[in-house]
Amino acid sequence: MNGIKKVLAIHDISGIGRCSLTVIIPVLSAMGIQVCPIPTAVLSAHTGYGDFVMRDLTDFMPPALDHYKKLGTKFDCVYSGFLASDAQIDHCLDFFASYPDALKVVDPVMGDDGKAYATYTKELCSRMSELVAVADIITPNLTEAAILLGEEYPTAPLRNSDAKSWLVRLAEKGANIVVITSCPLVDGGMSTIGYDKRTSSFWKIKNDYVPMSYSGSGDMFASVLTGGILKGDSLPIAMNRATSFTELAVKNTYSYGTPWTDGLMFEDQLTWLTGYQELSGFTDL
Repeated sequence: MNGIKKVLAIHDISGIGRCSLTVIIPVLSAMGIQVCPIPTAVLSAHTGYGDFVMRDLTDFMPPALDHYKKLGTKFDCVYSGFLASDAQIDHCLDFFASYPDALKVVDPVMGDDGKAYATYTKELCSRMSELVAVADIITPNLTEAAILLGEEYPTAPLRNSDAKSWLVRLAEKGANIVVITSCPLVDGGMSTIGYDKRTSSFWKIKNDYVPMSYSGSGDMFASVLTGGILKGDSLPIAMNRATSFTELAVKNTYSYGTPWTDGLMFEDQLTWLTGYQELSGFTDL
């Protein structure tokens, strides 16, 4: 057990619709990594359903941290995602500060398709930059990247030079590694793009087109990316692994005509993470 990495995952848990912890726990477990969840909220179904029941767990977070300190528990990674209130920003900062040697991953969950999620206030979106400032890795989608940069959501594909500019500007906010998902580029199709500030290197992976998007896709990508980095992958290999597995799950889900609200059908695909892996290609951006 001493050789197993341990991730403290600060995310919500939704009963219906595969996303957040119901994706993160099985995916990282399949990669041989232990997940210790800190639920930020419990939802009957994810916010994409429109009508859902939600219980804010802000009050749970400080005593949970105090208990882990008392136990002397160590974590290899602290990984935050969906937050239920702007007060949870402060608690996430406390978790990050309490484990200075841990890899700090922030998935700045705020919105998609050019719009913030219904539960995300302007204050919460504004304060997300405080978490980004202390992160080692951030994984925004294009909507979240625009919010963090104070830019309008792009209605046309980005030129490579603009994509690089966005990555560098995001890295200037603090993180060494920035990965933007669901980014349309002028050279065709949707891509995942990444930047490593330490080596000034840019990476791009083209995504196969599927005419549907599914809840939890970002959680799946960020989890596999995090697992890969923890297990020693370079950034392009971790991006490659995360993209390949997410695409596999997307294609499987689409083939069955599954509603987008149900999330990705990945349960039968988890063995891909433990066996020989056919990875897609990657290139410089």
